[in-house]
Amino acid sequence: MENLGLLVDTTKCTGCRGCQVACKQWNQLPAEPTTFKGTYQNHPDLTANNFTILTYHEYEEDGQLKWYFTKRQCMHCLDPACMKVCPQKAISQTATGAVVRDMAKCVGCQYCTYACPFHVPKYNASIDKVTKCSLCVNRVAEGLEPACVKACVTGALQFGKRDELLALAKQRVDSLLSLYPRANIYGETEAGGTNILYVLTDFPGKYGLPEDPKVSPVTIAWNDYIKPYGPWLIALTAAGSILSFFTTRLLGAGKAAHEEEKFHG
Repeated sequence: MENLGLLVDTTKCTGCRGCQVACKQWNQLPAEPTTFKGTYQNHPDLTANNFTILTYHEYEEDGQLKWYFTKRQCMHCLDPACMKVCPQKAISQTATGAVVRDMAKCVGCQYCTYACPFHVPKYNASIDKVTKCSLCVNRVAEGLEPACVKACVTGALQFGKRDELLALAKQRVDSLLSLYPRANIYGETEAGGTNILYVLTDFPGKYGLPEDPKVSPVTIAWNDYIKPYGPWLIALTAAGSILSFFTTRLLGAGKAAHEEEKFHG
């Protein structure tokens, strides 16, 4: 089955936050208190009860104020690091590539929050679980599009087959290059590729997106070396402790015998 994803065309986004409200409504997420931080963006970052947010970035360019809006949510990586590090196997990929979690299996260890190169999953202390966007897997299973896409009135969000969305994104970027020379696609190759694709008119950093998202070396070491050989390492550590115990006792006994021999001549 082909991967399904989301295309976010930032040139069509007006920052209305309809997608953000629709996500909270569909997932029945509670409101959270927030404070004004000098920007219209609300909340400042994804939270355990806000699976998607509209981010606002303002710059002065050519003497004018310019806004750069974009939507943030789980990127649904083609090769998700969060899934690899989960010790409970609570995270999996659906047949269409959505990265989903089994809340019954999640124990709130938060390994996935540290492994994600986009810093998306958030810990909910009230339920001791980690939460994030599921790409509305329950709606998609019923033949519906994600709630955020349904709510987008400007056509900035499109849902469909990743390959087709990528082709659309390339066409869109080609049409923008004369006006925006730095127009680019984000998500085609970042972190190994993602099912969420963006059309940007400038560098990803201007939109608050990681320029070069990478999985941390600690995560790679954990997944490739420590996790597979963990039982062997534990056994070796235990064997070393036992060997050290007997070696210490033998050396102590030898030293005592030597001192007794010296005392009695």
